[in-house]
Amino acid sequence: MRSVPLSAIELKNFKCFRAQRIELGMLTVLSGLNGVGKSTVIQAMLLLRQSFTVNRIQRRLRLSGDLVDLGTGADVLFDLADEDELAFVLESGGNRRSEYAFAYSREGDRLSLKFGENRMGRSTRETFKSDEGEWLDITREASRDLTGPSFRSFFSSRGFQYLAAERFGPRKSLPWSEEQVSMRSLGAQGEHVLAYLAEHGSRTLGEDDPRIKDLERTQTIEGQVTAWLQETSPGANLEISEMREIDALSARYSFSRSGDVGSKPFRATNVGFGVSYALPVLTALIGAEPGDFVIIENPEAHLHPRGQTKMGELAVRASAAGVQVVVETHSDHFLDGVRLDVRRGRVASDLAKIHFFTREGAESYVTSPRLQSDGSLSDWPKGFFDEKDENLLGLLGPID
Repeated sequence: MRSVPLSAIELKNFKCFRAQRIELGMLTVLSGLNGVGKSTVIQAMLLLRQSFTVNRIQRRLRLSGDLVDLGTGADVLFDLADEDELAFVLESGGNRRSEYAFAYSREGDRLSLKFGENRMGRSTRETFKSDEGEWLDITREASRDLTGPSFRSFFSSRGFQYLAAERFGPRKSLPWSEEQVSMRSLGAQGEHVLAYLAEHGSRTLGEDDPRIKDLERTQTIEGQVTAWLQETSPGANLEISEMREIDALSARYSFSRSGDVGSKPFRATNVGFGVSYALPVLTALIGAEPGDFVIIENPEAHLHPRGQTKMGELAVRASAAGVQVVVETHSDHFLDGVRLDVRRGRVASDLAKIHFFTREGAESYVTSPRLQSDGSLSDWPKGFFDEKDENLLGLLGPID
């Protein structure tokens, strides 16, 4: 059954947020200066995933795990919290909510999951919106048709990818993991990208898939990854060699363009960081299936502005293909790629939600300009990707 996309997440007393609701689109772009709360939103999602897939029996928020390591309860509780409790609220489809509340114990410095208000042994409070717009408790309305997503199963599904900002750069080889391959996982650092492509790269995309860049090239995942790789690194071609006897794979890159003599294949360690950093991002966005959930931090890392723009185009096309994508970025070029694809009519503007984070003291706030059908934004908050304009004024203006 295809997952229903998340439509919002609300954070209460979590790190730099007192109470903040953030709408999620099929593509959600998180932007702002460093240290203003962008990563906090992503960490909230990752915390729920690692807590409910690994440590659910102990009923605690698992602050240290494979996805994130945030320290202790005191480290994540909002500094100015009025009560020793934090909570996350997930919304889906605009008519279903699930609240996960955690009580902070100062003695043990830990966060324990609270039970729902109805005291029926549930670890969350789940509600749905009636036709009249009223939020009703699900267990009290058991006679109604409440078919819809299970948030816990949503976060524990196999269709989940998270790529951290710190990814593997050029390596002589990358590991083979049967478990990770079966889970379709690239690894948080992209360390399983070659294994993924070796196992799943032959899967074909549908003819009308908006992510298909080159119709003349094979419509397999690996073929389209190569097509987009050539957009970020002109002429690049990928060759994967398997070394199953030592559970490893290696990549070589050659370069050829129309009318040119192609190069010999080079080891990944003899090619720049941009190719190695871009490969798992491209694979995550192209390999994801409709209903999957993909989180990527800084997809623009080590890329030329042209490549950053193409990443934005691919991200919004992945969302048009039914993949829910959350991106944290510092790149105005990435945002331009999204806006250009909307302006050209390739994707609908309502697929994307754009958020700009600011901070005042201990508390962060969010402004959300709307993306319009012509690629423009409803407003342009001060500090929102305006450094180029500020620098240009400085270059053209008088010298102080």
